[in-house]
Amino acid sequence: MAGDEGAVVAVQDLDLSVHDGEIVSLIGPSGCGKSTLLNMGAGLYQPSTGEVFVDGDKVIAPNPHVGFMLQKDLLLPWRTICGNVEFGLEIQGAGAAERRDRAMVLLQNCRLGGFENHYPHQLSGGMRQRAALARTLAVDPKVLLLDEPFSALDAQTKMILQQDLAKTLASEKKTALFITHDLAESVALSDRVFVMSQRPGTIVEIIDVALPHRADPMIRMRECQKEIADYVARLMDLLHVGEIANSVEI
Repeated sequence: MAGDEGAVVAVQDLDLSVHDGEIVSLIGPSGCGKSTLLNMGAGLYQPSTGEVFVDGDKVIAPNPHVGFMLQKDLLLPWRTICGNVEFGLEIQGAGAAERRDRAMVLLQNCRLGGFENHYPHQLSGGMRQRAALARTLAVDPKVLLLDEPFSALDAQTKMILQQDLAKTLASEKKTALFITHDLAESVALSDRVFVMSQRPGTIVEIIDVALPHRADPMIRMRECQKEIADYVARLMDLLHVGEIANSVEI
């Protein structure tokens, strides 16, 4: 993405595709253009050259077929949890009964049944992220774009949310592009891992994750520990993690 003189070229010579029902993780150095890619997929940014397609349709404006979930939950503090989940449907013009029914089903699926009348400040960080996931799914997007949604959570909560996400994506048969800096997480959750270069970002390697239990990352991590460690070591080599660590003076 380039602009006027002095603008930063975020990505360049980049070509990637994600298959229906697939979860792809996107990893790479900070500033390599990962978030820019998601913003272009959502129609929030327009590429200076090239084209972006979702489900065969060219993206030229904010894309109603895409759900975007960020590191921060961004729940509206003056609305109940149910009201937050209903928000996108309300914008789409869905009736009150339809909005309520859809929200209640998703809250149950995200293990938030009984909290529909609570407000965001009354929930833990992990519960708010589950509510954000329910809100994202409420509008039935074809594709989910997830920008480090668990990076601010503690390790135990993170594992629970990974489990929730994987099971929800499998049951809803959703396609997802997932940004993470956690290499083990990228292997545990994904069908493939795309590795990006330094800025301007491009895809330097595509790793097929040939492991079972994608819909249950806890089982995958427990039963495939050696294989996951091997994948992580390969990703570290591709990202030159060891070289970077050795070059830092303390």
